[in-house]
Amino acid sequence: MTRIRRRAALRRTTAGAFALGLALAAVTAQAAPAAAHPTSSSPDLGTRVTVFDPSQPVSQIQAALDAANAAQVNNEMGTDRYAFLFKPGTYGTAEQPLQIKVGYYTELAGLGANPGDVVINGKVEVYNRCLENGGTSNCLALVNFWRTVGNLTVNINGAGQDGCRQTANFWGVSQAVSLRRTQFTGGTLSLMDYCTAGPQYASGGFIADSKLPATVNGSQQQWLTRNSEVASWSNGVWNQVFAGVVGAPDDSAFPNPPYTTLAKTPASREKPYLFVDAKGKYQVHVAAAQRNTAGVTWNSPGRNIPLSDFYIAKPGDSAAKINLAAALGRNILFTPGVYNIDRTIDVWRPNTVVLGLGHATLTAVKGSTPLQIEDVPGVIVAGLTIDAGTQKSSALLRVGRSHGHGFTTPNNPTTLQDVYFRVGGPHVGKTGTALEVNSDDVLIDHTWVWRADHGVEGFTGGDTERWNTNTGTYGAIINGDDVTATGLFVEHFQKYNTIWNGNGGTTVLYQNELPYDPPTQADWMNGSVEGYAGYKVGDKVKTHNLYGAGVYVFNQNNPSIHTENGFEAPQRPGVKLHHIMTVNLSAGVIDHVINGVGEAADTTKIGVPVYVNQYPAS
Repeated sequence: MTRIRRRAALRRTTAGAFALGLALAAVTAQAAPAAAHPTSSSPDLGTRVTVFDPSQPVSQIQAALDAANAAQVNNEMGTDRYAFLFKPGTYGTAEQPLQIKVGYYTELAGLGANPGDVVINGKVEVYNRCLENGGTSNCLALVNFWRTVGNLTVNINGAGQDGCRQTANFWGVSQAVSLRRTQFTGGTLSLMDYCTAGPQYASGGFIADSKLPATVNGSQQQWLTRNSEVASWSNGVWNQVFAGVVGAPDDSAFPNPPYTTLAKTPASREKPYLFVDAKGKYQVHVAAAQRNTAGVTWNSPGRNIPLSDFYIAKPGDSAAKINLAAALGRNILFTPGVYNIDRTIDVWRPNTVVLGLGHATLTAVKGSTPLQIEDVPGVIVAGLTIDAGTQKSSALLRVGRSHGHGFTTPNNPTTLQDVYFRVGGPHVGKTGTALEVNSDDVLIDHTWVWRADHGVEGFTGGDTERWNTNTGTYGAIINGDDVTATGLFVEHFQKYNTIWNGNGGTTVLYQNELPYDPPTQADWMNGSVEGYAGYKVGDKVKTHNLYGAGVYVFNQNNPSIHTENGFEAPQRPGVKLHHIMTVNLSAGVIDHVINGVGEAADTTKIGVPVYVNQYPAS
């Protein structure tokens, strides 16, 4: 029997919205997809979406993708967004492989019902980005953010590349990069670009629902692989986490090697994806939520929604128009681009799907909260980036108005997938909290919540000015009960990066860097305590599980600053932290790993993690 939480009736007047919808019914005509491509079955997804057909010459497809990468390879803080979609078929040949490089704000996706329906003979790659001497040195993957690949098969073929490049398909990325429903065959997958000049650092990332060949982790600090199959995995750095992965390495010798392995994923749901059905019609597949699963879930149960049931949003559309479409029962598809959101987009119908293509970005205007999900079950938000604006928002995404109201169900959780947050970077940003979750039974499946440590804001006073101008108090606040996070990356906020107040919570992989920029110790005080932990389990929490977590310190603005604990948690039998660590990146000190336990991560241990295998110890 489905367990449903009802603490208070969710009262909401819909008559006004319905009446407004009747009065403005003409607006909804835009919601129906119109043909903009050569075939009548192709919807109008905007000028930044390209749909490829296998009948097109390989050289033509290669030229289009090369041009996009040339424009995007260094466009870290730009506003251009792209999606490249492949109709079912085979692209590239053994003699003429299709070798794709994926730049910033680029999505690459197959339009088949299964990953095997779209085959790339060639490669899909990301190389180190070289930042100095005209792009020839200081080459690393630490800032290779914001790109997406999914729902296809890559037959690895390096024909025509130099000898080193032929050795693997390189995927040198860091946060906010998603690889889902992808199969690699015929070679090696390397998460480190060892062919480009060094130092070749990479920070961490995420793979789900994929079949992987022999995989080289290389320089990746932390990584989550979920519900996948892997032939082998080598080279762990600080902590590699596997949940429901067939072929995952054993973790009994942690931290040597530094693997954390869960035989099954406690809760999961795969991301919605576009596909073309047998009649040539576009649909969106929405997977059902699952519990305690392992391996790929390509044939998992779910539902198909015709694209005609979506309002197809374009940059320039107002929040009022988008809200009207949602009130009239439409799902929302954001096409690639940047959307200025001056009033909250409010999603209050159960089972609504809000899907972004090509890293569609919602920017807060006039201090708005760009997206609000009410206390209802089954809402899915996927593939969106949400930016703080220059006027302070109370939150950037809020799930549930307040804890204890509405109704939810663990069998159909509201789900966030590949939803990324930025406070600063392309412009000054200000928010109280980035992600606030008040509803119960929410599933967070891969998010990067980032207060920017660099960007194009143009601060003349450097980090000190950024501290006072680019403001984000809290990264993620989780008030709901029975919330699960698989792949939670939160960085640089000015108090607690993550506060988990709900009971029954589970996090599988947590990565955090404390803020670089507090000017003085006085600016980094929690009352009489030096600093804020990177992850705090609330004092009243009775049950919580955390698997595989790291908190890093790099107080480059003032290396004398101390943080007392990387983690804080009540000492109760039901609160368990498994395989946690702190590490010093060269400045500042974390005095203890958790609650006074664990050695200091200081400058005598630069790059050497301090581990606590289990807290409490018994």
